[in-house]
Amino acid sequence: MKLLSRGIAWLDTGTTKTLLEASNYIATIEHRQGLKIACLEEVALRMGFITQSDLARIVDGLPKNEYRDYLRIVCDEGPGVAPEPVG
Repeated sequence: MKLLSRGIAWLDTGTTKTLLEASNYIATIEHRQGLKIACLEEVALRMGFITQSDLARIVDGLPKNEYRDYLRIVCDEGPGVAPEPVG
């Protein structure tokens, strides 16, 4: 057994009820902080797996929606800067 560090949560999703609870939890955190949880494109950029221009091409290929808007902000800020939380 290993203790999870601060800021990490284990979400049990073994039933439909706990899956819904986990989904609501994630939605609440994302809404309050203004950051996406597990945004793979953002992680790839921050870890150097893709470049800013790679991300720009990905963003340009996405339909217009909130996720695309978020990725555009991430792309504009570049790999070294995490978006500021909202609120």
